[in-house]
Amino acid sequence: MTCPTCGSHDISKNGTTRRGKQNYKCRDCNRQFVEDPQWKPKDKDTRAFVDLLLLEKIPLAGIARVSDVSDSWLQTYVNACYEAVPKAAAVIPKAKGKLKVQMDELWSFVDHKGNKQWVWVAIDADTREIIGCHIGERSRESAIALWQSIPAVYRQCAKVYTDYWEAYVTVIPSKRHAAVGKESGLTNYIERLNNTLRQRISRLVRKTLSFSKKLENHIGAIWTFIHDYNHRVREKLAEQGGFSFSSVLY
Repeated sequence: MTCPTCGSHDISKNGTTRRGKQNYKCRDCNRQFVEDPQWKPKDKDTRAFVDLLLLEKIPLAGIARVSDVSDSWLQTYVNACYEAVPKAAAVIPKAKGKLKVQMDELWSFVDHKGNKQWVWVAIDADTREIIGCHIGERSRESAIALWQSIPAVYRQCAKVYTDYWEAYVTVIPSKRHAAVGKESGLTNYIERLNNTLRQRISRLVRKTLSFSKKLENHIGAIWTFIHDYNHRVREKLAEQGGFSFSSVLY
């Protein structure tokens, strides 16, 4: 018999567990263990597989079935992942100049449809990166939070295109803000991103059973997707040779 912690073979019996199984103790590191335990930590491959599935439009119950993990383990793992995910976008550093930003807000809910949570998103119209995001009410305070979530260079230089929602007018400097209709084509990229979000994140599908019950997990799921989305955008731009990725601005 081998100690699962230090690999020592100097093992002694150490009573029984509450379920009647023989308990062992390592004389070298004092680790206590049982032979062939029912609970085993998930290996790296299983965790990596779950991480990939969390980026697809699959409910947690489906992920548990596909990855052969318990619902309770998966929920605990997801809670920890969503709590740890950074709540700021990783963006390619930009020099001051002619920058274009498109902003829009997307309806969603948590627990029930009466608890509306609007997803405010800003993208760089040239690189298609998501440069800012805020989840909250459809109010001026949320528009301020979105504006503050984008890198400073955009707040200083960018021309910002939005729809006619009044909150934008009171937050974005008038000289660099243009409220436009869909027919103008100046918000096409952000409108397309809204569609992508609804297609890729099951919590954002309009008619779905895969809604969030906790606001923290709702926010974490959206930010997890944003980081993966931006990573793929940067990879595509690197292949095209358009940008250098020696550093990333948060």
